[in-house]
Amino acid sequence: MSTGTILDRICDDKRKEVALHKSQRPIQELLRRAKDQAPPRGFAAALDRKVAEIGIGLIAEIKKASPSAGLIRPTFEPGQLARAYARAGAACLSVLTNKFFQGTDAHLGEARSAVELPVIRKDFVVDPYQIVESRALGADCVLLIVAALSDDELANMEDIALGYGMDVLVEVHDEAELERALKLKSPLIGVNNRNLKIMKTDLGTTERLAPLIPADRQLVCESGIDSPSDIKRMIAAGAKRFLIGESLMKRPDVEMATKILLAGAKG
Repeated sequence: MSTGTILDRICDDKRKEVALHKSQRPIQELLRRAKDQAPPRGFAAALDRKVAEIGIGLIAEIKKASPSAGLIRPTFEPGQLARAYARAGAACLSVLTNKFFQGTDAHLGEARSAVELPVIRKDFVVDPYQIVESRALGADCVLLIVAALSDDELANMEDIALGYGMDVLVEVHDEAELERALKLKSPLIGVNNRNLKIMKTDLGTTERLAPLIPADRQLVCESGIDSPSDIKRMIAAGAKRFLIGESLMKRPDVEMATKILLAGAKG
């Protein structure tokens, strides 16, 4: 990639990181570790259950920082945050493992071992190695960003993930990316309201794309949700599943903030 967007820079850096990981942890070792993991917990199914139970399914995100916001949460204990989210009624967890967000692979393990909730590894996947790596780490779901991958790469990596019984969240930001995402098997379509190329957020993105998502797919509204009114606006657009992180991570009491957000959305 040569356009030099933030997404490009993160993906270019990730390719170098993956090359290093391959030299340190050969794929055969990862394959053994992935095989030894307990079965995935069922990420999409957990979202479905919460939607049936309370009307919305929350993927609560654990992240310390972001390229756009900088340091979000100085005091950062993934296990403690995971338990707070679970008590508050989250359906699933999202854990950032990318260094641009001050995330590490260890954060995923700490969060997942603290609760029974399914966990998505939130990172920038650019190589099939990372799918095996995610399962070896215990991830129940992986993120595939359409803007970062070719159609062949998307299909190949999805097949690997599904072969492990993992779910796949396919992330899009515009109509062309959505069209490509719908060629895949995965029902979870994440609409990111944040443009990863310029880090600008607009809830109108979900409102624009939601009507284009077929009934057999599940829309996951990502980024820019700061209040119950934002959730209500997105519900009106057709969203029932949400990935929310920054607005909750900024609150001193994450459990209470999550409860208020969920309760307000129903009110």
